[in-house]
Parts: sequence; structure tokens; C-alpha cells
Amino acid sequence: MWSKEELDRYARHIVLPGVGGAGQARLRQSAVLVVGAGGLGAPALLYLAAAGVGRLGLVEMDRVDLSNLQRQVLYDTPSIGQPKAEVARSRLQDLNPHIQIETHPVRLTAQNALPILASYDLVLDCSDNFPTRYLVNDACVLLGKPLVYGAIHQFEGQLSVFHYQGGPCYRCLFPKPPAPHSVPSCAEAGVFGVLPGVVGSLMATEALKVLLGLGEVLSGKLLHYDGLKARFHTVRFHRRPDCPVCGEHPSVTTLQDYELLCETSV
Repeated sequence: MWSKEELDRYARHIVLPGVGGAGQARLRQSAVLVVGAGGLGAPALLYLAAAGVGRLGLVEMDRVDLSNLQRQVLYDTPSIGQPKAEVARSRLQDLNPHIQIETHPVRLTAQNALPILASYDLVLDCSDNFPTRYLVNDACVLLGKPLVYGAIHQFEGQLSVFHYQGGPCYRCLFPKPPAPHSVPSCAEAGVFGVLPGVVGSLMATEALKVLLGLGEVLSGKLLHYDGLKARFHTVRFHRRPDCPVCGEHPSVTTLQDYELLCETSV
């Protein structure tokens, strides 16, 4: 049953063709994990919470830093120095008290990834490093979970949906990590402050489409956004039969040392 407050809150969804009351109920019954509550995770979490996803988890162990506030819209000046997970939980609960927020203030590792991801229906990879991206991908494949992926660099971003209904995974698109130190971090290269909002919102869009069974999901497609040229471009890719994780004869059947994997990439 819906309360009057909930009916008012979700009214624009309930009247929307393709969502309706049944779709809103599906969102309430869903559980989504967001890995990283930074530039990408902040807008994604805000929109998923506002949409009424019933159980939202977030993996984040950092504290709010002044340099975050240029783009990480979950946080404000008084929250500097506080754990991001706690600040995010409070802000999201204020936004929508009808949902459950679970925090995992830990570093995701090969030892804890499977237990943490196991109880969620869908995962969003909003991380900013390659070891975590490969770890989250492999864990999702092993657990049979779809994965919404996003990444940003300076004025450009990209996103896709991996391992969705038999579709390709992250390793099908990026079989090997880039050479160590070949891709600068946001701290080194900079990032246009509004860019994570664009990509993070698109990630939330794909997540809601997956949960609701709406539209054409970005499975087997990488969407690239160029902020300076105001241009979107889509590249298609396919599941690789020789993929070590989701291929016909997978060699990766347990989680690995992903720091070592990325350090030894050539």
C-alpha cells in the first residue's frame, strides 16, 4: 500500500507511461549498490533516491575534502572532514525518508566484494581507478549482476551497461588495463565540474531503465560524451568468446589481486 505522501511524491512517475504504479512498486522492491560516492556517485545516488529505489547501498571510505565541492553535489562546506558515507546517508535520507540507505565505509577488495555485492539487484561502478573497475566487473559476472559503468576525463565522459541479459562485460571492451601511470587521475588532469553530473545522471537513467525494463539499455554500446563539442557518440561492441570472465571458457572463476593485475599490465 502507498501512503498519500508517497503517492504525492511519486505522482510524476505514476502517471508516466511505462512506469505507473506497478513500475514504482518495482523500484521500491529493488536494491542498488553504488561503488564510489564521488563525482559520478553523488548525482546517481541523488536521482536513485529521489526515484524511490527501495534499498540503496554505497561503498565509500573517503572523507569530504574541500576540492570535492567543485563537483560532488552530495556534500557542502560544513561537511568537510566528515566521512562521505555518513554525510551521504544523511542527505539521501533527508531527500527520501521512505527508502533504506546502507553504507559500506570500506575499501572494496577481492575478499569483501562478493559478500557486499551479493544482496543487490544492480551495481553502479562510479569508481575512479582501474583496479576497482576490474574487480567490480568480475564480481558482477560471478554473481550474475548487471553493471552500469561510467568514467570521466577532463571534458569527456563515457558509460555503458555490462553483463545485462547475456551481454558483454567490461573485459570484453577493455581486455587489459592500461599501462601503469598512462592515464592521469582527476587530481592530475583536472575535470570540468559539471561533467560528472551529466554522466552520473545518465548512469542513473540506465539503472532505472534496467530496473523498470524500459527502453533500449546501453548493453553492447559505449556512449561517449564530449562536453566541449556538445556531442554524443555511440560505439557498438560484442561479447568476446575468449573473454576470461564471461567467455565460453572463462579462466577467471575467483576474484584476483587487481592491484597486481593493473601494475603488471603491458
